[in-house]
Amino acid sequence: MFTKSVFTAILLALLFQGCSKSKEENRTENANAMISTNEYVLSTITHKQAVVAKKDEGFIVNGAEDKVVIFDIFATWCPPCRAEATHLTSLQKKYKDNLIVIGITVEDAISDAKLKQFAQDNNAKYMLVNSNENKRLIKDITTRLQVGNNFPIPLMAMYKDGKLINKYIGATQEEFIESDIKRALGK
Repeated sequence: MFTKSVFTAILLALLFQGCSKSKEENRTENANAMISTNEYVLSTITHKQAVVAKKDEGFIVNGAEDKVVIFDIFATWCPPCRAEATHLTSLQKKYKDNLIVIGITVEDAISDAKLKQFAQDNNAKYMLVNSNENKRLIKDITTRLQVGNNFPIPLMAMYKDGKLINKYIGATQEEFIESDIKRALGK
């Protein structure tokens, strides 16, 4: 009986030890998590990736230095969000060499097919991301904008070189956004 108890105890100890991570593995994961807290790897509906990084009090897109970046926080079911998609497409087309528009949905677990349908139905011809990083990036943007946890949508934030140019809460006329783009570009 004693032998069976000892054998069972050893077997259980080995089993649980085999399922746990080593201290070195935990340290590696923690280091990777610390590195990635300043970056967001976003997957687009066209299966490309965009890397957004925190800079100063704002955000930049890797490879898009000196460009104006608009983060559009939206939902596919939101009528004002649908209406602004055409305007954002117009601005993206007009300032294609100087502007990046990134649409970030607030919806959890939305399918790429549904987001593609949104793009098609609303003429959204700019970068739409459907990523596990959406929530974290949205939280960081809204925290820096000081709009609270229950912010209205659409919500846009415009940055250039990591500096906030302006934020837009609710439906915003294209002319106002374009005026800020021109100002940011020095035109």
